[in-house]
Amino acid sequence: MSETHPAITVLGQFDPSDIEASAHLFTEDAVWHYSNPNLPELEGDYVGGAGIGAFFATLARKTHGTFRIEPISVTPVGAELVVVQARNTLTLDARNVTVDVVVVWRIVAGRITEVWDIVPGQPTEVHNARD
Repeated sequence: MSETHPAITVLGQFDPSDIEASAHLFTEDAVWHYSNPNLPELEGDYVGGAGIGAFFATLARKTHGTFRIEPISVTPVGAELVVVQARNTLTLDARNVTVDVVVVWRIVAGRITEVWDIVPGQPTEVHNARD
């Protein structure tokens, strides 16, 4: 029987749809680095619980609450890093968008200290929301 990596246990508690309930998982100076050429107005660094909460609130508004994450693989790297490959789905400007992403998490002493959320320039799939 194998034990779950401690950093993966922390990530299992993270709920992007309820940042307030997940606030205790982040250090006060945690930084969320967001890179997405399709949403340049959101690109940048978000610091602390308030900044990270604002990022997810803006994302929820832009996608009308349709943003969903489907983890594909979760790989711990050493004691502090976890690399997550995920497929995100959302509705943006009347289009259903699916995009494959990579998120690198740095977790120190049981708390998230830094996140690199990397979205490629081209979505995996795009369909009109009416289709």
